[in-house]
Amino acid sequence: MIMGGGWEPAKPANKGKSASVYQLKVVLADSKPPIWRRLLVKSDTTLEALHYILQNVMGWSNCHMHTFEVKGVHYGEKDPELETKDESRVRLYQIVAQPRAKFRYQYDMGDSWLHDITVEKILPVEPGQQYPFCIDGALACPPEDCGGIFGFYGLLETISNPKHKDYKEMREWLGGDFDPQAFDLNKVNKLLKAAK
Repeated sequence: MIMGGGWEPAKPANKGKSASVYQLKVVLADSKPPIWRRLLVKSDTTLEALHYILQNVMGWSNCHMHTFEVKGVHYGEKDPELETKDESRVRLYQIVAQPRAKFRYQYDMGDSWLHDITVEKILPVEPGQQYPFCIDGALACPPEDCGGIFGFYGLLETISNPKHKDYKEMREWLGGDFDPQAFDLNKVNKLLKAAK
């Protein structure tokens, strides 16, 4: 799991306006049944910080490039060769200001893990509550480098059939057991807390 040093959101740059909390639902696109997480993040969180948060809540390892797409505009790491805006300079409240607003996060341009993100609610900051905080979710994150969502479902089919010709090889590649039903909310929140 990525611990993501230095991702704690900076102070708001919205001229004294106090931060609120966004309840986000993150769904791995084309996953059936849906692989999803619900989390609370402060509205002044940068997209760069949100990247590390998503890595932790979903279960990725931060081994690949990523981008955010909001209303046709792409945000990512600062790189003069990429046609993306600098994610470290953009905060959530600047790009999604209303409930039901949607945007997309793509991780690993080869496997193309697309995440549909919806702002479900905008809430006041609760005193004493840690942010970010994951409040719910379902199913395990796919293994890195398994070929995208369709490769993932092919992998699940292979490892569920001991008679499949690639069964042993895929089990070894996974390092043993892989439980697609697994999701540990407490573990996710410990990662988020440790990363601050």
